[in-house]
Amino acid sequence: MPSPRSTQPAEVHYRITPSDLHAHLFSVSLTIARPAALQEVSLPVWIPGSYLVREFAKNLQGLSVRQGKRVLPLAQLDKHRWQVACTPGKPLELTYTVCAYDSSVRTAWLDASRGFFNGTSLCLRVHGHEKQRHTLDMARSAATTQWSVATGLQALATDKQGFGLYGAADYDELVDCPVELGPFWVGRFKACGVPHQFVVAGAAPSLDGKRLLADTQKICETAIRFWHGAEGKAPFKSYVFMLNAVADGYGGLEHRNSTALICGRRDLPRQGDPRASEGYTTLLGLISHEYFHTWNVKRLRPAEFATYDYSQENYTELLWFFEGFTSYYDDLLLRRAGLIDDATYLKLITKTINQVLQTPGRAVQTVAQASFDAWVKYYRQDENTPNATVSYYTKGSLVALCLDLALRREGKTTLDAVMRTLWTRTAGGPMAEADLRAVLEQLAGRSFDSELAQWVHSTSELPLTDLLAAHGVTLKAEAPQLAQRLGLRVAENHSVQIKTVLRGGAAEKAGMAAGDEWLGLEVQGQGWRIGKLDDVVFYAGTETALTAIVARDGRLLRLSLALPSTAGGKAGAAATTKTRGKAAPAQLAQPAVDTISLAPTDTAALARWLA
Repeated sequence: MPSPRSTQPAEVHYRITPSDLHAHLFSVSLTIARPAALQEVSLPVWIPGSYLVREFAKNLQGLSVRQGKRVLPLAQLDKHRWQVACTPGKPLELTYTVCAYDSSVRTAWLDASRGFFNGTSLCLRVHGHEKQRHTLDMARSAATTQWSVATGLQALATDKQGFGLYGAADYDELVDCPVELGPFWVGRFKACGVPHQFVVAGAAPSLDGKRLLADTQKICETAIRFWHGAEGKAPFKSYVFMLNAVADGYGGLEHRNSTALICGRRDLPRQGDPRASEGYTTLLGLISHEYFHTWNVKRLRPAEFATYDYSQENYTELLWFFEGFTSYYDDLLLRRAGLIDDATYLKLITKTINQVLQTPGRAVQTVAQASFDAWVKYYRQDENTPNATVSYYTKGSLVALCLDLALRREGKTTLDAVMRTLWTRTAGGPMAEADLRAVLEQLAGRSFDSELAQWVHSTSELPLTDLLAAHGVTLKAEAPQLAQRLGLRVAENHSVQIKTVLRGGAAEKAGMAAGDEWLGLEVQGQGWRIGKLDDVVFYAGTETALTAIVARDGRLLRLSLALPSTAGGKAGAAATTKTRGKAAPAQLAQPAVDTISLAPTDTAALARWLA
């Protein structure tokens, strides 16, 4: 129970009100009890977990400052910092509004049906006071009397709907606990004795909340036991899932004792329908991913993130470990929790392998470089991204897969044990790649420096074929689809819109470019209109030489195109996808094909791996 002192506003205190729902405005009042003579404040330019400078200050407006009855001048130092000259030690009040019109998990949103914010978007940082206790008063407005509040912040003096006073040990904790507002659905459960709350905004009446809670509970208990064993305790006292169900969307952002999620509302489980749709399985994987981050990145984290610098990019080469290894374990823990079967798990791994194989950029950029370049490449994707970079999520997860299978084949340890030992070695805190190398050598009885040099710090292919075969799974080449044979990523809607032309493919050789609209083709002296790629196969028949008619910048172009055979294409050509996360490569350790499939050949060996 909070002490009487802890229920009082702290020396850094915020009052946040959803003041104008239709204008999407939050009103914020910040009181600094003991300011410096030249007090500086700033708004973060990024949010931890999403590695892009997002310039949150662009949404802040009407900033003014008072000390007592006196209005003080405010000097803006740069794009996100301000300074005020005041009487030191006397309470200072800053007021401002923030326009909240970003429905993602990264910023803030407010309209007549829902509110949401991260502290990095609304709460100015008081320089020199970051390590002090902070409080936040979540105030209701006349338009939000029927709303409720959900957050991972410690409730100090709140009403039944959650409005009122919350506390945080410091600024880092304050901004790492997002706040959900609205008439949301709420459910509760305990995982290994820890209270968990699940709130869902925007769900259809068909939501099967009971199933969602039961499945999430299995994920949470599996994760807690993974890290701490059957009798271990989680490093948090409570946890909150905040899910925004929308017409079409997907994403999540991890926090120390909560997560913000987005999914399509049709992907939620439905009452009376026991089937697990592909969309629901994807949602469970997202829940598993963000929950695993509670340990792997929020506590066990890169040494470079020991202290966040909210004013600029924070670089690390370790996102392949923190995002990639989390991506490996998210689906594996679903299997261990009994929420998917072996066939579904292998299907998910197959998808990941194909995503990496179908990215020419894997021969250009190492996964360590991809981690460092996240700020300018992964989060700023364009038509050339697949040709120039590789995802530290997908390739990082395959590095984890290879490490796990290699360790298991040698019989001395597993990646599970490596993760738990890293947690103990670092006391659940900052780590460097040297820590991983040391633990691998300690548990495996030999150095894995050579493997990490090849798999992480070079563009060499991963030895998936041999490692999977050793655990009862065969990797087989599959006939590529036309998009893969051509080296295209497209959208199809009455015509073929070219989104990406992949390096070295037939489409690139023909002169196709991102942004082209492929309207038709000529073959054997006849012209045909196309609306989808399948039309090309239909009209071309057995012909391999044709003329593509494309529109570019208002002009019609005739491009000579040679159709590759169906036997297989160049490694790196990519299929049509729906988006969700130097030197030439060394000799391939797996088939140079566009598409593979996995087939179990030894169920006993597979069971030992997945147990």
